[in-house]
Amino acid sequence: MRAVFALVLIVGMGLAGVAVYMIQGYMADLEGALRNEQAFNAKAGKLVEVFVFAKPKKYGDALAEDDVVAIFWPEKSLPQTIFRDKAALFPENADGPRYIMRSTEAFEPVLASRVTEPGELASLTSKLEKGKRAFAIRVGMDSGISNFVKPDDYIDILWTGGVSGVEGGMTRQIESAVLVLAVDNAINEGQVSSGTVAQTVTVAATPDQVARLAQAQATGQLTLSLARDASETISGTVETDTNTMLGIVEEVVAPEVKVVEKEKCYAKQRSGGVLVDTTVEIPCKK
Repeated sequence: MRAVFALVLIVGMGLAGVAVYMIQGYMADLEGALRNEQAFNAKAGKLVEVFVFAKPKKYGDALAEDDVVAIFWPEKSLPQTIFRDKAALFPENADGPRYIMRSTEAFEPVLASRVTEPGELASLTSKLEKGKRAFAIRVGMDSGISNFVKPDDYIDILWTGGVSGVEGGMTRQIESAVLVLAVDNAINEGQVSSGTVAQTVTVAATPDQVARLAQAQATGQLTLSLARDASETISGTVETDTNTMLGIVEEVVAPEVKVVEKEKCYAKQRSGGVLVDTTVEIPCKK
């Protein structure tokens, strides 16, 4: 009996040791996972609940509550106009629903710039920021990128025309990274057919820019070029003329310098009753 008891005791102690070893390993793995999670949370920062689109939406669609879903987003990288409060996104006693301002994809954040105010239809004026005006530019095949530009693109605008004293005219960039509101009658990218040659491009501009564009359109030809985004603004003057384009340097002719010879006066003497010049130089009388 004692031998059996001793054997059972030894086996029990062995199993207990194995159990302790396994528990220690599990606790070590658990502590490691906890440290990794803490490191990830420290790197990601605080997570907050925000609203994103639950499904793709097209321009002009009404926004309903089941079109959005709440997810967690790092607070330190929140877009400035993202919606975090459902009551702000869907206010009570609103005049009507919000409408989609541009086509969106699923899980794209719901930003104030993507939807209208409650009850406000999706229109050109709803895309204008405060202080901006909509200005239509006549374009065509010779306007650079008229068959590629779409709403919400950014463009540079160049003017080409005659300038007094400049042979062959001049081209100057007059606006940089201007937002396109509409192409012809389309104010959403999805409404523009591929390869369509635009007749008008409507941009968002300040009153000063509108005045410059109106003068430029009346006095010369406007050309468009695509910019990547609003940060592509170029400061300073960008211009060229025919001579600069071809690398022609006008030869500067130095003006002819006339050498004024110094007047010389000579003494006279009387010879036979007649005054004759001599070779004796004297100061000239003024």
